[in-house]
Amino acid sequence: MTGPDPVSLWHRLADTSVLLDGFHALKHAVRFGAEVPVAVAVDRGAALALAEELAPDVRGALGALLTQIPESAYASLVPRPHPTAVAALAVRPSRAANLRKLAHIPRTAPVVVLDHPRNLGNAGAVIRLAAGFGATGVVTTGTLDPWHPTVVRGGAGLHFATAVERLTVAELPPGPVFALDPEGDDIRGVKLPDDAVLAFGSERSGLSPELRARADHLLALPMRPQVSSYNLATSVAMALYHWSLGGS
Repeated sequence: MTGPDPVSLWHRLADTSVLLDGFHALKHAVRFGAEVPVAVAVDRGAALALAEELAPDVRGALGALLTQIPESAYASLVPRPHPTAVAALAVRPSRAANLRKLAHIPRTAPVVVLDHPRNLGNAGAVIRLAAGFGATGVVTTGTLDPWHPTVVRGGAGLHFATAVERLTVAELPPGPVFALDPEGDDIRGVKLPDDAVLAFGSERSGLSPELRARADHLLALPMRPQVSSYNLATSVAMALYHWSLGGS
């Protein structure tokens, strides 16, 4: 007995699902427990060979999920073809479950807050970083959707490895808020606790007045004079690395 036609299933689910664009996004999503109702590849054998080489832990799961479809059908399903010619749809994690994770105390790792981010790719890169460091979650404020397909693509499917939600400043998780600001104290002299909420403003306008008023501490990253700013993902990486060292 054969299953449902993957292209028809895709069209039925696309509007309410998370697009996993490429082999690595699918690999990470499966590795961290995503529910994937449909996954396709132009060359199923090549995709599974890639899994055998790079992700043998999920090779069996991918073998059960992937269906081969013609290149023309694949191209019709995605906004821009990925070099691996693999794509899938996943069920977005429950917002209620994510909010419980973000609110749970005590935490063993910080929450990262992106205050009014503008760049979708940067937001994805931050989520990838946060997942790599084992952060509890990534929260965005403002209008950017952290589950936008471009953000998920930039995050390589690692949205499923950490709690990702959009909240207002008033809804931020509990814990001391350490906001990054050029006028703050040097981060190298501060120990960041595991329950820290690490807040980063946009590269263009910095922290919003609401987030600045909510902050318990302002911290500055070391920076050479006359250099105006770091890339957002770089700033997050530096702060999380400092936290990971466990001391000031």
